Amino acid sequence: MYRCKWAQNSFPAYEKYHDEEWGVKVHDDKTHFEFLILEGAQAGLSWSTIIKRKEGYRKAFANFDVKKVAKFGEKDFERLIQDEGIIRNKLKIRAAITNAQIFLEIQKEFGSFDKYIWQFVNGKTIDHKWNGVDYLPTTTKESDELSKDLKKRGMKFVGSTIMYAHMQACGLFNDHEVECFRHNECQV
Repeated sequence: MYRCKWAQNSFPAYEKYHDEEWGVKVHDDKTHFEFLILEGAQAGLSWSTIIKRKEGYRKAFANFDVKKVAKFGEKDFERLIQDEGIIRNKLKIRAAITNAQIFLEIQKEFGSFDKYIWQFVNGKTIDHKWNGVDYLPTTTKESDELSKDLKKRGMKFVGSTIMYAHMQACGLFNDHEVECFRHNECQV
């Protein structure tokens, strides 16, 4: 069974992430919020570093309950900065809290974050049909537009590369290599 090169010969949690989560269409706001926190935390680090801390993030960030995280105050920030189960970067932690507040504003404006984000791909998964990881770009015009809009709204750690990773993870793009056993499963 062939899997994408980036997930080959990796540790079990990474393979499980590739095999069960990455590229699966997400239409659940809680899952979008989870990936938003995790992708922002990953900035400048490897995704495997974040995968290893996923449960730590789940505990630290109220099981990714956006309403609870949006209400986090200074005591919560101080607790998070001491939490060894997450990346203890002050800017990333503050961004997660601010982004939760803006996430709620987007939900109010669009009815759901899901409706908001899927508009950037016209409601349909874009299937790139890559023949290897060498072809993968780091951004797309869609991730550029999403990033620009989120930044305009005040979100942080939502650059185009981070948003492209979010869009890949949440199935807005099917970027599994064509030979990968998951490609057809995640096809439009």
